[in-house]
Amino acid sequence: MAWYEKIIGDLGEKKRYLAYKARVKRLPDPYRQAAVALERYLLHLGPSDSGASLVAMLDDLGDLLEQSAAAGTPIRDVVGSDPVSFAETFMENYGGGSWIRKERARLERAIEAAEHDDTA
Repeated sequence: MAWYEKIIGDLGEKKRYLAYKARVKRLPDPYRQAAVALERYLLHLGPSDSGASLVAMLDDLGDLLEQSAAAGTPIRDVVGSDPVSFAETFMENYGGGSWIRKERARLERAIEAAEHDDTA
């Protein structure tokens, strides 16, 4: 790792992210609006300890929306009736931890520990 990557992060990932943002800007309006909304959700709840996973996820989102726009697929046919469920399922395909995944795991461990203490 170069010294400047220690300070500002992986330049390759930043370039890929900027390329993704440029792709989103070129999308027709309903797809661009959906991309912005999904990106916000994914950035808050998606992989937070792996920049590579996060960028891969956004790249794939860009691919999906570009292909959907080119095919004329309505945005609701892409995300379905429950956009949150779509985003959650979409995120499951990418590694890396997120604060919500870590908190869910912590809650599960705490309940298991409480259950074992209760049965003793």
